[in-house]
Amino acid sequence: MIYCVVPEPMADELFDKLTAYYADDPHVTVIVDRRRAARREPGSGGGGARERRDRRRSRIPGEIPPLAGD
Repeated sequence: MIYCVVPEPMADELFDKLTAYYADDPHVTVIVDRRRAARREPGSGGGGARERRDRRRSRIPGEIPPLAGD
């Protein structure tokens, strides 16, 4: 699927033209970008309460023995 994204200020001029142009291609969808602000800026709520997870294996408890020669 391919999305042809039209900025909202240009939607009146381009949306109908692009929709007609890509009408015969089922793999293209023309959409209007109606976002008002970036979601991932610092301080923005974004997607709500998001939890970051560390996908690496957890460490084995205990101390690392000294290397030979130290």
